[in-house]
Amino acid sequence: MKTKIRKSAKKRVKMCGFRVRMRTKGGRAIINRRRAKGRKLNTA
Repeated sequence: MKTKIRKSAKKRVKMCGFRVRMRTKGGRAIINRRRAKGRKLNTA
């Protein structure tokens, strides 16, 4: 069985949370793409 690298929740929010995404133009584009697709959760 493979070992899974588990990031801490805090680290994940700092790297790819909603507020981090909204800071940059590219990040906002990601959110908009996911909204257009109809995602329930907009962050990865």
